[in-house]
Amino acid sequence: MADGSAAESKILAAYRARTPRAEALARQAREVLPSGIVHDSRRTWPYSIYGDHAAGSHKWDVDGNEYVDYYGGHGSLLLGHQHPQVIAAIQAQLGKGMHLAAANELEIEWARRIQAMIPSAERVRFTASGTEATQLAIRLARAATGRARILRFKSHFHGWHDQVAFGVNDHLDGSPSVGVLSEVAAQTALVSPNDVAAVERLLSEHKDIAAVMLEPIGSSSGTIPTSPEVLNALRELTSRHGALLIFDEVVTGFRVHPGGAQALFGVTPDITTLAKIVAGGMPGGAVGARKDILDWLDFDVAASSKRERVNHQGTHNAHPCSAAAGIATLDIIRDSDACARASALAAKLRAGLNEVLEEEGIPWAIYGEHSFFHLHSNPLGEAIRPTSFDARKLTIEALKGKDERMLGKLRLAMLVHGVDMKGFRGGIVSAAHTDADIAFTLDAWRKSLRDLKAEETLPKIAAAAGA
Repeated sequence: MADGSAAESKILAAYRARTPRAEALARQAREVLPSGIVHDSRRTWPYSIYGDHAAGSHKWDVDGNEYVDYYGGHGSLLLGHQHPQVIAAIQAQLGKGMHLAAANELEIEWARRIQAMIPSAERVRFTASGTEATQLAIRLARAATGRARILRFKSHFHGWHDQVAFGVNDHLDGSPSVGVLSEVAAQTALVSPNDVAAVERLLSEHKDIAAVMLEPIGSSSGTIPTSPEVLNALRELTSRHGALLIFDEVVTGFRVHPGGAQALFGVTPDITTLAKIVAGGMPGGAVGARKDILDWLDFDVAASSKRERVNHQGTHNAHPCSAAAGIATLDIIRDSDACARASALAAKLRAGLNEVLEEEGIPWAIYGEHSFFHLHSNPLGEAIRPTSFDARKLTIEALKGKDERMLGKLRLAMLVHGVDMKGFRGGIVSAAHTDADIAFTLDAWRKSLRDLKAEETLPKIAAAAGA
């Protein structure tokens, strides 16, 4: 993000003063990495912090700065950083071997935990990531139904492979993003978030739809929320038309409820994709589904049925260290109130952040459910009262047109004041966060907003909204 007034920005100057080593590392990174980063969402203007170590709800960067962390390992750390039981499990496995290239007892234990907790998981297949899980789920859906097309919702995120790489932030018309074949994009039907009528129409008119795929709480972890009523309608429609229902619970699995969103809402999909928490912060993912669907991977079933099976390999599928971390994490989630505690703290944080916005006269809103919080920066300049904002009315159009210059400064200001949010998109609360963390964050939020006001960034927005 470019900013012509960078030289005059006190926020930028404060950030640079706190992070000289990160700035030097960023220069080195740009010599070997595109944009100097390894994950698109870590793009930070003018450069990112570089992490050093972490514990609980806090992390420290290479410059010695401490942060309350709401990035949470991209959502994989419901229990916070370095939970002692999880670390002990990983260390115990490392003492035995890092990669044995053989079946391992832990993979059976791990699969049984998932099978017991996730309603749809009659059988389990492990992958190395969430993207791999959604890719496998789509392939299985096509094999099981004999149909080609996948129906997705605009702005719902399912990873970066070709079949889901468009229609999230751009190419909302269904056209292929760069590097994706038009023939691949043509096998996807895109509809607006929560448009059940459009789903019904397409399922009625096109008999080649293999599956309907979505994030069960809404696009990008609920940025545009999805209601249980929509999930129930999709369950009925897919069953009636012979299509499969895929819940992408890569983020929500074991976070919104020990059994995922499907257990929370009582809607059981045919296929579920998992990652992040399932591996306890280590790399790993999984597909859980009805037995007859995952039987398409089974050698014996394929032979007895005289059909071709779906091939699936993966060097790090059910990696022993990931399995150890996953088992320890799922046991804690199953036997504790970790999900409920994280959600309760997030609700308290959302309320407090909105109160600060209202007190400061800024027509934005913080919203979300469960342990998520999202920032709506009101790019359309609507009249908004933060404490009574209704996120159910949000559209893709209302989320577009963000002022990246202003939001980039907000991100830096929060870092300067000791809080690492998930970029400028909001954040994720863990069960390790405390009331003291919430209080500290609210103070940093107020200071950061006032920093933006001092640079005459926010008053223009407030005036445009009539606030």
